[in-house]
Amino acid sequence: MNVALTGMDIFKQLPKTNCGQCGIPTCLAFAMKLAAGGASLEQCPSVSEEAKALLSEASAPPMRGVTIGEGDYALKIGEELVMYRHEKTFFNPPGYALLIEDTDDPAAVDSKLQSLKDTVYERVGQTLRANLVAVKNTSGDAGKFADMVKKVASAIEYPLVLMAEPAAIEAAFVSADIKKPLLYAATAANVDAMAEIAKKYGAPLAVKPASLDELGDLTTKLDGMGLKDLVIDMGTRTLKETFQNLIFTRRAALKKKMRPFGYPTITFPAEETADDMMETVHAAVYTIKYGGVMVLKDLSPEKAYALFVLRQNVYTDPQRPMQVDQGFYPINGANEESPILITTNFSLTYFIVSSEIEGSKMPVWLGIVDTDGLSTLTAWAAGKFVPERIAAFITKSDILDKVKHKTVVIPGYVAQISGELEEELQGWKIVVGPREAADIPSFLKSFQPVMA
Repeated sequence: MNVALTGMDIFKQLPKTNCGQCGIPTCLAFAMKLAAGGASLEQCPSVSEEAKALLSEASAPPMRGVTIGEGDYALKIGEELVMYRHEKTFFNPPGYALLIEDTDDPAAVDSKLQSLKDTVYERVGQTLRANLVAVKNTSGDAGKFADMVKKVASAIEYPLVLMAEPAAIEAAFVSADIKKPLLYAATAANVDAMAEIAKKYGAPLAVKPASLDELGDLTTKLDGMGLKDLVIDMGTRTLKETFQNLIFTRRAALKKKMRPFGYPTITFPAEETADDMMETVHAAVYTIKYGGVMVLKDLSPEKAYALFVLRQNVYTDPQRPMQVDQGFYPINGANEESPILITTNFSLTYFIVSSEIEGSKMPVWLGIVDTDGLSTLTAWAAGKFVPERIAAFITKSDILDKVKHKTVVIPGYVAQISGELEEELQGWKIVVGPREAADIPSFLKSFQPVMA
């Protein structure tokens, strides 16, 4: 198996001028960072064309990024640089694919696809949804498979995973307009035929080996044929074995720089258990470590939402708190007589406060001040939720175009800023609200702002 170049191997090919134009003080330090996947060869303005050709493999990320589909619904997986998110962060969230078999009842397929399209949520300013539809040639009939692919492709814009032998996949391309689906899967028996189709249609290709040793042989062969966009299926169909192999290949790619293992993965909770709930558990495990695509039979809303939120949490930068955009948010049909409440943009604070307001059924304008994602007391202590900043936020906003009063409610935990805030906001009345979010509904029921 080919192993990536070491930092010293790379250093020998660099100009050794220590010019610092790459943003790193010395050529040796740059070489070490390049070998670790933390820098790009393009950062060096003086490297020769010969060295570029030689170092192109070493300058690539240890795990290749692969894009499935095109346009707004395209999914990019892979290109990760660390084993653990606290080391840096994870970059490309995995995708969830709904499994459709060509033996499924057409009406049931319509219902599942419609449910998939409807299962979309917004959380912290991000849209949470599934990403792919996997169509499997269970019947063994190429024509039936092509018809199902055409049906799915016309019903939903999500990219597809085509799970069939080469002849059936070719038939699907002829019958439907499909853009960059993931072809599944190249094995030792059909690798040449699958490679030919992948090259013909410019599609990424999944690889399914009989063992990890065979995996290295298959990816090396396909790489030599010019196919770089590969996705690995470990071939295992138990939680324990798949979990172990996901960790092994990730470590081999990132720590050992073994290129044949440096590709994102696809897993099949749908084929590992007949229990719908356990299928979700398997997908959750692979979301954490280290699935690229998870194929499931059941993505009903109650299961999908749990997976979507887990994925969002895992793929949030741990060094940057989840934040809500600054601004005024109308809740429960807020109008010109509705009270104004102010809080910070820490996502948990926003969700707790907004959910209590929604539960009260009272129309409210909720003002979110940018505090770099800090909670109320932490932001106040850090000098980010202070009268000057709150006043600037309110006066620069268009809230006075939306309400007929100048009354603002601040959290009870920062009651001490009320006097200074009143000085900053000339003409405004500052009201100290509840300390606990759970008390907001009762507070709102008895509170009325003073109309101008």
